[in-house]
Amino acid sequence: MKLGRQNIREVSAGGLVISMSKPTQIAIIAHKNRGGRTDWCIPKGHPENGETLEQAAIREVFEETGLEARITKRLGSISYRFKVGNKRISKTVHHFLMVQTGGKIDPDNDPAGEVVDARWVSLDELQDMLAHENERKMAQLALEMIE
Repeated sequence: MKLGRQNIREVSAGGLVISMSKPTQIAIIAHKNRGGRTDWCIPKGHPENGETLEQAAIREVFEETGLEARITKRLGSISYRFKVGNKRISKTVHHFLMVQTGGKIDPDNDPAGEVVDARWVSLDELQDMLAHENERKMAQLALEMIE
Protein backbone atom coordinates (compact mmCIF):
# COMPACT_ATOMS: atom_id res chain seq x y z
CA MET A 1 0.00 0.00 0.00
CA LYS A 2 1.39 3.38 -1.00
CA LEU A 3 0.90 6.21 1.47
CA GLY A 4 -0.37 9.44 -0.04
CA ARG A 5 1.38 12.72 0.35
CA GLN A 6 -0.04 15.14 2.84
CA ASN A 7 -0.47 18.74 1.63
CA ILE A 8 -0.08 21.38 4.33
CA ARG A 9 -0.44 25.17 4.16
CA GLU A 10 1.57 27.29 6.59
CA VAL A 11 1.60 31.02 7.25
CA SER A 12 4.33 32.89 9.11
CA ALA A 13 5.15 36.50 9.87
CA GLY A 14 8.36 38.23 10.85
CA GLY A 15 10.55 41.18 10.24
CA LEU A 16 13.80 42.92 9.64
CA VAL A 17 14.54 44.94 12.77
CA ILE A 18 16.66 48.09 12.57
CA SER A 19 18.78 48.85 15.65
CA MET A 20 17.66 51.97 17.53
CA SER A 21 21.25 52.87 18.41
CA LYS A 22 22.90 51.92 15.09
CA PRO A 23 20.47 52.38 12.17
CA THR A 24 22.90 50.57 9.85
CA GLN A 25 22.44 47.30 11.79
CA ILE A 26 19.72 44.65 11.26
CA ALA A 27 18.93 41.74 13.62
CA ILE A 28 19.03 38.21 12.17
CA ILE A 29 18.95 34.75 13.70
CA ALA A 30 20.61 31.40 13.13
CA HIS A 31 18.33 28.42 13.54
CA LYS A 32 18.27 24.73 12.84
CA ASN A 33 16.17 24.18 9.76
CA ARG A 34 13.91 21.16 9.29
CA GLY A 35 16.78 19.33 7.62
CA GLY A 36 19.05 19.88 10.65
CA ARG A 37 21.35 22.48 9.06
CA THR A 38 22.00 25.89 10.59
CA ASP A 39 20.78 28.83 8.50
CA TRP A 40 20.94 32.59 9.08
CA CYS A 41 17.53 34.07 8.44
CA ILE A 42 14.98 36.75 9.25
CA PRO A 43 13.14 36.08 12.54
CA LYS A 44 9.62 34.78 11.88
CA GLY A 45 7.02 32.29 13.02
CA HIS A 46 3.41 31.16 12.97
CA PRO A 47 0.53 33.27 14.31
CA GLU A 48 -0.89 31.85 17.54
CA ASN A 49 -4.30 32.13 19.23
CA GLY A 50 -5.94 34.37 16.65
CA GLU A 51 -3.04 36.82 16.33
CA THR A 52 -2.89 39.16 13.37
CA LEU A 53 0.16 38.90 11.12
CA GLU A 54 1.52 42.08 12.70
CA GLN A 55 1.05 40.76 16.25
CA ALA A 56 2.70 37.47 15.31
CA ALA A 57 5.66 39.28 13.70
CA ILE A 58 6.24 41.43 16.79
CA ARG A 59 5.96 38.43 19.16
CA GLU A 60 8.20 36.19 17.04
CA VAL A 61 10.86 38.89 16.75
CA PHE A 62 10.84 39.25 20.53
CA GLU A 63 10.95 35.50 21.17
CA GLU A 64 13.71 34.83 18.66
CA THR A 65 15.88 37.92 19.21
CA GLY A 66 14.96 39.39 22.62
CA LEU A 67 14.16 42.69 20.88
CA GLU A 68 11.05 44.77 21.34
CA ALA A 69 10.12 46.37 18.04
CA ARG A 70 7.39 48.25 16.25
CA ILE A 71 6.40 47.87 12.62
CA THR A 72 7.13 50.82 10.35
CA LYS A 73 6.21 49.33 6.96
CA ARG A 74 4.93 46.16 5.36
CA LEU A 75 7.64 44.74 3.09
CA GLY A 76 5.57 42.08 1.35
CA SER A 77 5.23 38.32 1.34
CA ILE A 78 6.99 35.36 -0.20
CA SER A 79 5.57 31.93 -0.97
CA TYR A 80 7.43 28.71 -1.51
CA ARG A 81 7.04 24.94 -1.31
CA PHE A 82 9.16 22.22 0.20
CA LYS A 83 8.91 18.61 1.32
CA VAL A 84 9.48 17.05 4.72
CA GLY A 85 9.05 13.28 4.64
CA ASN A 86 5.66 12.58 3.05
CA LYS A 87 4.45 16.14 3.64
CA ARG A 88 4.29 18.77 0.93
CA ILE A 89 4.28 22.18 2.58
CA SER A 90 3.15 25.39 0.89
CA LYS A 91 4.31 28.31 3.00
CA THR A 92 3.64 32.04 2.83
CA VAL A 93 5.78 34.37 4.95
CA HIS A 94 4.73 37.98 5.53
CA HIS A 95 7.61 40.39 6.20
CA PHE A 96 7.63 43.76 7.92
CA LEU A 97 10.25 46.46 8.36
CA MET A 98 10.60 47.17 12.08
CA VAL A 99 12.50 49.47 14.42
CA GLN A 100 13.84 48.33 17.78
CA THR A 101 12.06 50.02 20.70
CA GLY A 102 13.70 48.08 23.54
CA GLY A 103 15.30 44.84 24.66
CA LYS A 104 18.75 43.55 23.82
CA ILE A 105 19.74 40.89 21.35
CA ASP A 106 19.49 37.47 23.00
CA PRO A 107 18.78 34.14 21.27
CA ASP A 108 17.74 32.39 24.50
CA ASN A 109 14.11 33.63 24.59
CA ASP A 110 12.91 31.23 21.88
CA PRO A 111 10.38 28.85 23.49
CA ALA A 112 10.73 26.41 20.57
CA GLY A 113 14.50 26.18 21.10
CA GLU A 114 15.17 26.49 17.36
CA VAL A 115 17.29 29.65 17.55
CA VAL A 116 20.99 28.95 18.09
CA ASP A 117 22.27 32.51 17.67
CA ALA A 118 21.04 36.06 17.11
CA ARG A 119 23.14 39.05 16.16
CA TRP A 120 23.25 42.46 14.63
CA VAL A 121 24.71 42.58 11.13
CA SER A 122 25.52 45.61 9.05
CA LEU A 123 23.37 46.38 6.03
CA ASP A 124 26.24 45.53 3.69
CA GLU A 125 26.69 42.07 5.31
CA LEU A 126 23.02 41.15 5.18
CA GLN A 127 22.95 39.80 1.61
CA ASP A 128 25.92 37.52 2.28
CA MET A 129 24.58 36.24 5.62
CA LEU A 130 21.00 35.30 4.73
CA ALA A 131 20.72 31.67 3.62
CA HIS A 132 17.64 31.93 1.39
CA GLU A 133 17.28 33.82 -1.88
CA ASN A 134 13.70 34.87 -1.14
CA GLU A 135 14.81 36.45 2.17
CA ARG A 136 17.67 38.22 0.40
CA LYS A 137 15.03 39.77 -1.91
CA MET A 138 13.05 40.99 1.13
CA ALA A 139 16.26 42.38 2.63
CA GLN A 140 17.00 44.23 -0.61
CA LEU A 141 13.51 45.72 -0.58
CA ALA A 142 14.05 46.81 3.04
CA LEU A 143 17.40 48.41 2.15
CA GLU A 144 15.73 50.41 -0.63
CA MET A 145 13.05 51.61 1.82
CA ILE A 146 15.67 52.57 4.42
CA GLU A 147 17.73 54.60 1.95
